[in-house]
Amino acid sequence: MTATPDTRLEALGYALDDIPGPGAIYKPVVVSDNLVFVSGAVPIAHGVLQFKGKVPTEVSLEDAQRAARLCAANNLRMVLQALGSLERVARVLRLTGYVNTAPDFTEQHLVINGASDLLRSVLGEAGVGGRTAVGMAQLPLNSAVETDLILELRP
Repeated sequence: MTATPDTRLEALGYALDDIPGPGAIYKPVVVSDNLVFVSGAVPIAHGVLQFKGKVPTEVSLEDAQRAARLCAANNLRMVLQALGSLERVARVLRLTGYVNTAPDFTEQHLVINGASDLLRSVLGEAGVGGRTAVGMAQLPLNSAVETDLILELRP
């Protein structure tokens, strides 16, 4: 049996049914033709924010990378819930990563590598798309990281 993106995500330790709900007024996933816009996800697992604070003063670089992986997993679980299967995803067009950083921190790109690595592990090379990694003065709930995605669907 060939592994699917869904089974790869679960094999990496991310239960498919642990899907964070929206924290405000928005749709987690919006589909327009063959494009999927995935709202921002913070590192919530089992309903609890896992990584809070500034990188690297309150959250280490390594923990921030783990937070970014969890954010990307949450993005994918939101897509799975909306579409029924990650096999419908043709490729990642863009990953945007936001890092809650101390003023002098300049390694946001290394933090968001955690999300990029997760997406590639689940979707293969189709999981590697365009990307932006930026430092922010603050994120919702004092989250260390947040990610959002733009995806292309298979015809």
